[in-house]
Parts: sequence; C-alpha cells; structure tokens
Amino acid sequence: MSDQPSGANSRPETPPPSEDAAGSDGALKAGDAGKSGAAVPPEDAVRSASEAGHDTASDAPGGEGTAAQVPGQEGTAAQESVRAAAAVPPQDTGPYVPVVPAYLQAPPPPADPWRRRAQEQKPSALSRLRPSVPPPIRAATLWAVLATALLSALLLGDGLGPNLLMVAAPAALAAFFAAQAAGRRLRPWTAVWAVGGLALLAVPALRDAGWPTFLAVVSALALGSLALHGSRTWPGVLLGSAGLFTSVAAGLRWGWRGVRDRADDSGGRVRTAVRSTVVALVLLVVFGALFASADAAFADLLGSLTPDVSVGDSPWRLFLFVLGLAGALATAYSAAAPVRWDSITVRPGPARSRVEWALPLIVLNLLFAAFITLQLAVLLGGYDKVLDETGLTPAAYARQGFWQLLWATVLTLLVIALALRWAPRSGPRDRTLVRGVLGVLCVLTLVVVASALRRMDLYVDAFGLTRLRISVAAVELWLGVVLVLILAAGVFGAKLLPRAVAVSAAAGVLAFGLISPDGLIAEQSVQRYRSDKTIDVLYLRDLSADAVPALDTLPEPLRSCALERIQRDLETSDTPWYASSWGEARARDILKDHAAEGRGSECYELGGHDSEREGYEEEDSYDPY
Repeated sequence: MSDQPSGANSRPETPPPSEDAAGSDGALKAGDAGKSGAAVPPEDAVRSASEAGHDTASDAPGGEGTAAQVPGQEGTAAQESVRAAAAVPPQDTGPYVPVVPAYLQAPPPPADPWRRRAQEQKPSALSRLRPSVPPPIRAATLWAVLATALLSALLLGDGLGPNLLMVAAPAALAAFFAAQAAGRRLRPWTAVWAVGGLALLAVPALRDAGWPTFLAVVSALALGSLALHGSRTWPGVLLGSAGLFTSVAAGLRWGWRGVRDRADDSGGRVRTAVRSTVVALVLLVVFGALFASADAAFADLLGSLTPDVSVGDSPWRLFLFVLGLAGALATAYSAAAPVRWDSITVRPGPARSRVEWALPLIVLNLLFAAFITLQLAVLLGGYDKVLDETGLTPAAYARQGFWQLLWATVLTLLVIALALRWAPRSGPRDRTLVRGVLGVLCVLTLVVVASALRRMDLYVDAFGLTRLRISVAAVELWLGVVLVLILAAGVFGAKLLPRAVAVSAAAGVLAFGLISPDGLIAEQSVQRYRSDKTIDVLYLRDLSADAVPALDTLPEPLRSCALERIQRDLETSDTPWYASSWGEARARDILKDHAAEGRGSECYELGGHDSEREGYEEEDSYDPY
C-alpha cells in the first residue's frame, strides 16, 4: 500500500505514464520527501533526475526513502541533480489540466471552401477601377428610385415622347442624392454631360421619326454615363460612355441592403407607410370611379391624365418596372462609387525612326495632293470635259465617288491614330515633324471631305434627298469637324481632344434631331417639284408625321397621295399625350382641318419614277431609308 498523501485522492485520475517513466517510483519518493519540509519538485524534473541516476529507491525498505536517503549514495551526481530540482519552485500554479490522448480529441472543423476560394481569388479589374465603397443608400435615393420604376411602368409602355424626360427626372435626382451622400461635388464637365443628356431627350418629345429618336436616346445614355464617371481620357470617354451597365448588379445589391436595413431599424414606420399608400390608392380608385361615372367631362379628363393600364400588358409593365428600377439603382450607384475608367492607360508603341515613320505619311500626302489637284481642275472648268470622256451624267459621277471618299476619310483618321502611337518623340524636332506631317494630312483630308459633300450635293440635286443620303452626309460633315479638332489639338494641346470629340458627336446628334430629317426631306422634294422636277410620292408617303407640314403644301392629288398613309396611321393610333411628340400633335391638327382624300390606285401613277435615274435603277433598287 502506498504512502501517498491524502490530498492526492482529490486529484483527477492522470493518464498512464510514458514508457520512460514506467516502473519508476521517483515521483512518489519525491512526494514523500515533501513530508520532511523539502519543496516538492515538479514530476518531470524528479523523473529525469531518477532516470539520470538509475535510481532504484522503490526497492528500499518501506518505500519511504528518497534518493538522498539511499545509503552510500550521498555524494553521487544523481543526488545533486535531485537536490537542484527540489530547489526549483513549482512552475504550474494554476488548476490541473489533464492531458487528453490524441485518439480522444475532437477532430478540427473542416475548412470552408467558399471562404478559402474568396481569399485566394484576386480582385477583378473592375473592382480595382472602382476604389471607393458607396455609403449606405439614403431614403431620398430610395424614393427617387421607386418613382423612376413606377413612372417607367406607367408611362413607357405606350411609346416614347415627353415621358422620357419624366422618367429621367427622378433618376437624375437619385444620382444627385447618392453623389451628395458620397461627398462628390458638381464639376463643370459633369454639368456639361448632364445638360447635354437631358437636351438629347427632348428630341423624342419634338420629333415623330423613329431613327433620330433612337440616336438621341443612345447618345443621352452615353452622356449620362460620362456625367456619372467623369472621364477625360480616350479610354475613359470610350468605356465610360457605356460604363453604366457595369453597375447594374452592384446597384441592385446596394439597394436591397438599404431597404433591408431600414426595414429592420424602422420600428414599424415602413409598414405604416405601405399601409397608408395602399389606403390612399384604394380611395383614389373608388371615388375616382364614382366621379367619372357621374360626369362625362370629368371622365374624359381623368382618362386623358391617367395611363391606360390593362391586364393583358401586365408582363410588359412589370418588365418596364424592373428596367426602371435597375437603371435608377445603377445610376445612383455609379454616382456614389464611380468607376475610374481614366485609370486605364494605353502606353504608346515603340518610337520609330524619323525616316521609317515619316516616309509612308509623306507618300500618302503626295497622293492626296494629286487627287485634290485633279478635283480642283474639275471644279474650275474641266467638269464637262471629264463627263464627256467618261460618258457619265453629273449624278452618276457624284454617286460613283461619294462612298469612296467617305471611306477615305474614315481610314485617314485611323492612320492618324496609328501614326501618333508610333511617332518619334525624342525631342523638339520630332514633335515639329509629327505636327507638320499630320497637320498637312488633316488639311488635305478636309479638302477630300469638301469634295465628298459636293458630290453628295450633286447627287441629291439629281435624285432628291432620302434618309440614307442625309445620314451619310451628316456623318461626313462630323468627320470633318473631328479633323478640325485634331488640327486644333496639334496647336493648343490634346488634353481636351477626347471630350471635345464626344461633345461634337452629341451636338451633331442633337442638331440632326432638331432639324427634323423627315421634314427636311419633304421640303426638298416639294421644292424640286416646284422647279419642274419629278417627285417620288411613293417614297414620301412612308415618312413620319414630321413631314406633314411640308407635304400639306402640295397640290391635289399629290397632297392626298402623300398624306393618305400618314393620316391612316394617326387615326388608328391611340397614343396618350405623354407618349406623343410635338410633330405628331401638329400633324393631327393639320389633317383635322384639311383631311387627305382617298385616291386609291391613282397614286401609283403619280411621281413614282424619276427619268434621271434610268440606267442606275439596278444599282439603287434597294434603299432601306
């Protein structure tokens, strides 16, 4: 029976000793030594000391002797080590913690693969370009977004007109509130882009033609995106004009977090607002229906002011609601955390030597100069001679060269861009060489643009104006403006060139919509008819309502033949006021006072062919515009 102290009974059972300590009672004897007043050394120290001295104290009589009491072993090294271990104070003064074997320990929790994947995933290029994190969405922004979504669902389903401005107004307010919360300030160029975008949305409100409206809407979206991102370099202007679409998903998540946080912290105010809105809508519907049934005049007024929403177009209205919601949230998110597209840098290519760079451009300049010299000779007196030698009519000669000159202008701009990329740039002489060679090329290309426009003028004078011809002439004119801006950048610096080109494009689209292309085509055709030239009534009858004021001045039966189809389209259309343009409303008033008469097959015998087009009908048999 062991003489272990009674206090050992209260200690928890310890695990089995290791193999090194098996069969050794050194720890027990060291515990007995504590009875004589010596400090109890730690078990590991006593065990190591007993192993070092090959202690066999367990064989001593009674089992009570320590290593210091073994006869004949007082001066051994083992006794000294035991004494040194006994003099060390105990190191573990806290509660005893048993050692759990490895096979009883709980396995570690499995690693989260999603978290590890998120940690290993590198940030995307878009996240690096959007360094700022937007603040929590404000309540004013949420209300503006909701108003945009509701107006989109109620107004945009019937067509495009003044309703675009009505929808854009709350979306602009949402962007303003979000930018204000993020601490952004209104800068001059931001105001230019924003005002230009809103001005472009006036084109659908003024013109009935669909193709200028489409160009105006696309350009307005591009300018709005530039206003939100604040771009000024070529990558910034080109990518920033479409950068709004990169914020759609992030904007939806941002808006959902804002709604969820406010619903949790509102203390019932959100539910109260929803209930109040529902009750107000119910009261408006009930009493509005009663008053409408009581008075026909009030019913007409109410019907003209409220959107016509039916159950059949509910999916389309729902789609417009989601579209307006996503668009407004993307706009607000871009205003709060814009993507810095200007951070994308396009490094110039390796600089070429002067001879390698300048020789091809000088040859191109000589070619342009030779062509322009011939054109000047033709314009100054050799025009009839050229026509006699080629056997072409003036219209055919103009038609033959316009498209080639248009592509020559486009390719020249591409050559200028590539030349600037590989231009020599080691000193002032290189800069002078670049400006001189490219400046001469721009001036010569401007003469080519003038020649192309002159050819188009000859062609229009022979065949009349169409949508395709006025469109390509407008594009050629804008390319000439871009060349002038490049020349100005060579003199005053190219810092403002990207934004100036974008402004010129937006201004061109705005001017193109405001001049009313369909109305201009109709006016030119009427003037040709008054000059004893033929008129193509079959083409004019397919124009929009913008052409009605000019076509109304034609004599009968040309007037009725040109206006019959437009009048029928207006009579069958029940477009509400917010989706009707000013051009459509003006056409309705004109035809209401003097309606077109039905002429039937008589119209197909009037002005359907142009004798000057004989011989070229096969080449121009298809004209989509």
